[in-house]
Amino acid sequence: MREGGRPGAVLPWGLAFAAMLLAILAALGTGRFPVGLGDLLSLALGRGDPLPDAAWTVLWNLRLPRILAAVLVGASLAAAGAAFQAMFRNPLASPDLLGVSAGASLGAVLGIVLDLPVAGVQLLAFGGGLVAVGGVLGLAGLAGRRGDDPTLVLVLAGIALGALLGAAISMLKVFADPYSQLPAITFWLLGSLAGATRGDILAAALAAVPWLVVLALLRWRLNLLTLGEDEARALGVPTVRLRIAAIVAATFATAACTALAGGVGWVGLVVPHAARMLGGADLRRVLPLSMLLGAAFLLGVDTAARSAARVEIPLGVLTAVLGTPLFLWLLASRRRGP
Repeated sequence: MREGGRPGAVLPWGLAFAAMLLAILAALGTGRFPVGLGDLLSLALGRGDPLPDAAWTVLWNLRLPRILAAVLVGASLAAAGAAFQAMFRNPLASPDLLGVSAGASLGAVLGIVLDLPVAGVQLLAFGGGLVAVGGVLGLAGLAGRRGDDPTLVLVLAGIALGALLGAAISMLKVFADPYSQLPAITFWLLGSLAGATRGDILAAALAAVPWLVVLALLRWRLNLLTLGEDEARALGVPTVRLRIAAIVAATFATAACTALAGGVGWVGLVVPHAARMLGGADLRRVLPLSMLLGAAFLLGVDTAARSAARVEIPLGVLTAVLGTPLFLWLLASRRRGP
């Protein structure tokens, strides 16, 4: 019998969908205008008394857009992380590996310093992420023509370029206006979905979703890269072209979501580990499970960020606070496993 026919194979999907459903219900019902589960069910079924105008406005204009934004960003970052970890056969790989987040952050900071509107800041953030990865790929291509290991050069170039871009961000913060621009820069770098509008979400979705589809279509071949370079080539996989296509797809998706949410870390690193614990090492299952778990994780974090205190907590702070112990626990659980 195929593996998908075993009852145990259904459990990971059930847990992932349950986590997603709970995260959506918590996000809809939690806040200054709490909405009970019965009210949500009555609203979905078209029964019962209508919600007050204030609660309806909060649900439709504030919470629902943030839910969509959190789902998009969480799924994209987790999918990119799963793809990077499979491509490089490195469980520590993440969307930050090739300087995507650093390039997007530099573009956004430059837009804030130039006093550009929100759309201009997001456009520069998106372009900065693409330029950063373009530079890394160019360096890896030069190294490959010299006979060096392109994967190793790719990782090292990403780390070095990320450090350089971080220094450029620090330099721009020195020259920024300390009363208006510097607080905006700090808030953006810490990550938030508070200012996400329907237009912003639509633009990010148009830029990210097609590339997520590409990753989903490539996950069968990416799965073969986990066997090793020589084994994958022996099976007829064009490893270099496959890696470039997957890197481009993951980069576009990450850059689009970074432009929308700012600096949000740990999602692309931690969530794929949880997906592998649930569904095994097969990327055909790990990638869609990562998308579901990443969406649920970031949606839960965003709900806590806007409701745990009187002021909204930045997403990057909470993902680090929650992601670090979760990652350590996953490592410990993996070590104890067979």
